[in-house]
Amino acid sequence: MDLREEKKVEYLELIYDLIFVYIIGRNNSLLHNVENGFVGGSMFLVYVVCTLAIIQIWNFSTFYINMHGRNGLRDHIALFVNMYLLYYIGEGTRLHWESFQNQYSAAWALILLNIGVQYAIELRNHRGRPAEEQSIKRMMIVLFGEALLVLVSIPIYNRTGMALAAVPIVFGMVMTRLFSDETKAEMIDFTHLSERAMLYVVFTFGEMIISVASYFDGDFSLNSVYFSSMCFLIVAGLFLCYEVLYDHIIDREMRTTGITYMIIHIFLIFGMNLITTSLEFMRDEQVLLWPKTLLLIGAFLLYYFCLFALQRFAKPELKLCRRFVVPIAGMTAAFVASMLLLREHMRLNILISVVYAFAVFLKIYLFSRQNERKKA
Repeated sequence: MDLREEKKVEYLELIYDLIFVYIIGRNNSLLHNVENGFVGGSMFLVYVVCTLAIIQIWNFSTFYINMHGRNGLRDHIALFVNMYLLYYIGEGTRLHWESFQNQYSAAWALILLNIGVQYAIELRNHRGRPAEEQSIKRMMIVLFGEALLVLVSIPIYNRTGMALAAVPIVFGMVMTRLFSDETKAEMIDFTHLSERAMLYVVFTFGEMIISVASYFDGDFSLNSVYFSSMCFLIVAGLFLCYEVLYDHIIDREMRTTGITYMIIHIFLIFGMNLITTSLEFMRDEQVLLWPKTLLLIGAFLLYYFCLFALQRFAKPELKLCRRFVVPIAGMTAAFVASMLLLREHMRLNILISVVYAFAVFLKIYLFSRQNERKKA
């Protein structure tokens, strides 16, 4: 029986998350630079790296607070320092990112060092507990190692023009996964961790809702009402899918390190950001038809793939099974085929997206309810 006191999400964590709302908007703005009918390959790569870097920073902070946060003065100072540094990252997230590379990387490295120092200070509180000491030392290796790679990338870029920002991100993800073991599960409060991930998803949906505002262009016509309502319904359908998963399917009291859960959320949130951009592209005539159709399809598939991957953390009776997977696979195949065949008809494309989102939601909802009735 787990006798640990339940960890609550503190106001400090919510304030800290607000800066990430700003950063999400800055990252998404990178994809608004359309050339020759679509976003350039180099700019798209910058967007991917910036998005993953920011989500990873949030992950590192969240794990520290989950395991060692006490909502004390040190926690407040550390998080407010990181919030301030994140403004420099946000300012450096722009079209001409080359001019802000040093600023971006320096702020990024300082944030990692800040979190690493918190672990180093915390180490003294766990002397004589080998498993906890080892976990803390491993996180220090990850954070200080990634910070070093970020700092090294600055002179390399200044001398050669070679941007290596992806290397620290991959290092952080791989080393975090390699250093994860079952002993860490004893230190993780999965209820708190899953709630924090949910709140980040909600903030990302907030950015998506803001993007819907572009459909309300002041032209109160049938066409404007149709597209704005369809776009809003897409966001609502996507949100309802995650809501049912979080509220009814995920076992938030399970014993787990949470590493895989958070890594899946990194790509789930990345998919959500792509959906946000895809919705903005739908009515943009500067964007070529094929690229924006494929982007929307790919973004939907990434979001739902990650959503269903989270079912490995489901309650035992709600794990993935054939009677759930087969209908979902059929719906997805029909969605992709319809979107490609009707790519020249935006009114039908957006309607198909709504139908698909709500069809998946209905299937998830009925699946969770059927198993709840069996238990009753």
